[in-house]
Amino acid sequence: MSESAKLVLGGETIELPIIVGTENEKAIDIRALRGQTGFITYDPGYKNTGATESAITFLDGEKGILRYRGYSIEELCENASFLEVAYLILEGELPNKEQYAAFEKEITYHTLIHEDVKHVFDAFPNGAHPMGQLQIILSMMAGFYPDSLNPHRSKEDVKRTIVRLIAKMPTMVAMIQKKNNGHPLVYPKNELGYVENFLRMTFGQVTEDYEIDPVFVKAMNKLLILHADHEQNCSASTVRLVGSSNANLYASISAGVAALWGPLHGGANQKVLEMLEAIKEDGGDTDKWLAKAKDKNDPFRLMGFGHRVYKNFDPRALIIKQSADEILDKLGIEDPVLEIAKKLEEKALKDPYFADRKLFPNVDFYSGIIYRAMGFPVEMFTVLFALGRLPGWISQWKEMRETKQPIGRPRQVYTGKNARDFVAMNKR
Repeated sequence: MSESAKLVLGGETIELPIIVGTENEKAIDIRALRGQTGFITYDPGYKNTGATESAITFLDGEKGILRYRGYSIEELCENASFLEVAYLILEGELPNKEQYAAFEKEITYHTLIHEDVKHVFDAFPNGAHPMGQLQIILSMMAGFYPDSLNPHRSKEDVKRTIVRLIAKMPTMVAMIQKKNNGHPLVYPKNELGYVENFLRMTFGQVTEDYEIDPVFVKAMNKLLILHADHEQNCSASTVRLVGSSNANLYASISAGVAALWGPLHGGANQKVLEMLEAIKEDGGDTDKWLAKAKDKNDPFRLMGFGHRVYKNFDPRALIIKQSADEILDKLGIEDPVLEIAKKLEEKALKDPYFADRKLFPNVDFYSGIIYRAMGFPVEMFTVLFALGRLPGWISQWKEMRETKQPIGRPRQVYTGKNARDFVAMNKR
């Protein structure tokens, strides 16, 4: 007999089935609750609510485990390319040589962006945030590919849209940085790999060859893999919710970018660097700022430490810390902000206050350090996060569509005024 939960309401007992996942995660199925009882559950922020079943990513925050389609994040970062991981997340299995070659060829074929997109950049005001630019460009892509608007297209048509988006995203991101710097655009060089091509388009010049640093490639590859998916977070849930209305892929991903933009989500690595800059401007006394972080009456919070889900060390941070060290050593960086980051990390890790509260450096802390060392401006950090997260967003959208999930429609507990009569303005 299958396991069930019993809920007692007003002396009546309601039985609710229990769903068990492949990693023994358990959920009480409340789909029939309102119909049987008139009650709904109340869970602000959906912290204890499972809105879907998913086969993409497994995350255990207590044990510090992150797996894509069953493969540990550690093994993938050590052995796979970002495109391999993108294929894995999208298709459910790692590609063989033939499958990978075909996928890479398709990606290469679609890297160029329509020339008219340049005119959109010309319309942006000076100082427009890169995330706002990315959101607009993504949403307008449906205008260039109107066939993507049909929610009932064939699998081949959907696949073509997915490939186009993965192929064009690095070109879009590179264009945003080039335009913000006032530099001429560098077009794709498709004999290069995905990451190598992106770095060349971002940092290269039209008039000279770009020397691709393997340390940069290795670090960027890891960063993209580490950000590729993270289960039902704010932006992934947004993509699913928007997509559940049969919105096209470009609109759904654009909505995910909007959700990611917030400093409580993807914008956290930008906040880390802004915090480090503030500490530098104050004289660079890390002890003073660590004391402020421990003072419950001080509004200051140590950005880049701790995580909403991970109650242990963020496994992504353990991986990317090594890349941060490699890049700083390789470049021989003498940057006071990066020196402050290293001191802050070293002292916080030794401080019982932070250890007892599981406030370890997370992926946002180290990714910001790497991006700065590589030469990315702070405003681009969240855009780079979006570049990595793209396969996960697409897979969440794709899974939601393939499993024919209904349109998202959360309930509420109304706390406003009761029914009342209208009073004419001259009598109020």
